[in-house]
Amino acid sequence: MCQIKANTQVRGPLLGARHLQTFLLFLAIVVNYASRLNISVSLVAMTDSKTTNPNFHEFDWNEKEKSYILSSFFWGYTLFQLPGGYAARRIGVKKTVLIGTFTNSMAGLLVPYCVFWGGWKIFCAIRVLQGMSQGILFPCVYQHLAKWSPVEERNRLGVLSHSGIECGTIMAMYVTGMVAASDMGWPGIAYVFCGSGLVFSLIWLIFAENTPAEAKLIADAERNYILTSQESLDDSQNVKKNIPIPWKALLTSGPLISLALARVCDTWGYVTMQAQIPAYLHGVLKMDISNNALFSALPFVTMWGLSFIYMISADIVLNNKWTSLLVVRKTINTIAMWGPAALLIAIGFLNENQRALAITFITLNVGLNGGHIIGCLMNQIDLSPNHAGILMGLLNTLAGIVSVVCPLVVGIIVQDETDRFQWLIVFWITAGLFFVGNLQFLFFAQTKAQPWNDEDFMNKK
Repeated sequence: MCQIKANTQVRGPLLGARHLQTFLLFLAIVVNYASRLNISVSLVAMTDSKTTNPNFHEFDWNEKEKSYILSSFFWGYTLFQLPGGYAARRIGVKKTVLIGTFTNSMAGLLVPYCVFWGGWKIFCAIRVLQGMSQGILFPCVYQHLAKWSPVEERNRLGVLSHSGIECGTIMAMYVTGMVAASDMGWPGIAYVFCGSGLVFSLIWLIFAENTPAEAKLIADAERNYILTSQESLDDSQNVKKNIPIPWKALLTSGPLISLALARVCDTWGYVTMQAQIPAYLHGVLKMDISNNALFSALPFVTMWGLSFIYMISADIVLNNKWTSLLVVRKTINTIAMWGPAALLIAIGFLNENQRALAITFITLNVGLNGGHIIGCLMNQIDLSPNHAGILMGLLNTLAGIVSVVCPLVVGIIVQDETDRFQWLIVFWITAGLFFVGNLQFLFFAQTKAQPWNDEDFMNKK
């Protein structure tokens, strides 16, 4: 757990520039995640117009082709994680996020015009480009949080910014279904979500700042509060300027390897639920697109709400010093991974005659998983504030590979989306990964800044 030296903490303003930057990160995640995930509902609308909106063209894509479309985003996303981390360090978070969001939005606007002549293959190409542009985003999130978060507020600001994931998912699941069923049809999905991305790009350009030291829209008291809080850390945990990356020590670090395994297993489960909920509701539970969109969004509304309960609970426990940060992370991560594992096994045994129970279990499954933000996601800043962007690039590269493979595996297993037994196999595999990923995290995770975080580490060797 972070150790603060005595008599160095300065009280900061209740609301200030750090909250504005957190809110901008939140919006960046919302608009990018929404355009990333609306594909799940979009594919239902584009390939089953009779139950969605018969006034628009229907594409005859089989399950394998749809699985290619779902996974293609992550081909580009995976490749651009480490470049995103480098870009955040070299040209700053502000420019990197702007480039990524603007490119993603412009590419998405091409979909309604290109799929008629290019089919699913051109759709995949556009999704790869969108994946590349969003691949540079999340390393920026952690670089920005490390620079702007006072140590005492790291969990809180991290959860607030990451709640954009749930909000973006809700927008993707619910609004996408409404737009597809409206007079705009499925082409309107691109106009609504990508248009929002262009508007946000302008807002980000005006208000985003790279660091408190460089910021213009910040009071001196708040700047001193943030910088003093970070300077009060032990030298190994203080956030310094760019320093050499100790690749060998980093890649052989036991706590980082444990974190990587937890992230991989958690990502498999999260992607399974994100990408496959609409297909499962449509195929097994026989729900039409309007109800599908509503109930696809409901689990992520629950996740959004529970993420704040996790945050408040963690703050209370840590502020009262009832236990250590390490115990908090492991406890919350266990709830976030083992709870969904049990529920997934139960979900696979339910059919269309048990819709209410199935939707309840799905909602609890995704909602409980919201604890992974405090559980394992924020752990990388514990291990190395100095290399937070690079660590996120590495971990998200692994998560991106999982996100590519997961829909393809589901596409191989689920040949008929109405077959409940095939979905049961998918859910059992996912539950097993949830269990194993958290089990090893309980044994090997740490919250102490690692020796290779020290700016002089390379000189000491």
